[in-house]
Amino acid sequence: MSKINTVIIDDEPLAREIVKAYLKNFPEIEIAAECDNGFQGIKAINEFKPDLIFLDVQMPKINGFEMLELLEELPVVIFTTAYDQYALKAFEANAADYLLKPFSEERFSEAISKASFFLADKKRNEETLGNVFEQMDKKKEFLERVVVKNGPRIHIIPADKISFIEAQDDYVMINTAEGRFLKQKTMKFFEDHLNPEEFIRIHRSFLVRLSEIKQIELFEKETYRVQTSGGKFLPVSKSGYSRLKEIFQ
Repeated sequence: MSKINTVIIDDEPLAREIVKAYLKNFPEIEIAAECDNGFQGIKAINEFKPDLIFLDVQMPKINGFEMLELLEELPVVIFTTAYDQYALKAFEANAADYLLKPFSEERFSEAISKASFFLADKKRNEETLGNVFEQMDKKKEFLERVVVKNGPRIHIIPADKISFIEAQDDYVMINTAEGRFLKQKTMKFFEDHLNPEEFIRIHRSFLVRLSEIKQIELFEKETYRVQTSGGKFLPVSKSGYSRLKEIFQ
């Protein structure tokens, strides 16, 4: 059997040690690196190009799902975590496997067997992880932050620092007081996942934080625009104006 490269990503040293101990039963799997946070994980994956990764979900800085979203090429993933709230979504998305801590050596072996099918079919694995992200998109939990990759840099933008978001083809431009950040997501995603008590869609191309609106003014005949506290003028559609009137009247 050909060698399988793997990277272990978990912020708990004991959890990494358990995975390494269980992997001794699988000599065909070689550990290329172990990491204690998502940033290290991205660096290791880009460097070693592993076939398989063991990935914790809840980690400091960025979580496992956010880390995967920043990768250009996706390895086969076995999720490992002490939290079960993501398990159902992962199984619904037909993920390679999801190990809920503490897991037994027998359960670990089952996960390796499942992962072997994904290792044999790269296309299937990419579709599977795409389904994981799709299932995440359906969750109605409001975003607390947005992670953006810009070359070698990774920016973590708190939701309460976003002034407005502008659609740009298949991307959006996230505008903050500190700068502008391009993200490959749709406006619909942000409209669904940012708190509607804090953000409003004023135009098909603009989503703005309510507290950032300084004034609403007539721009041209029967058209309006808003001025943000940062001095930017954003167009307002008829439906957007109706929403604004409902809120501010």
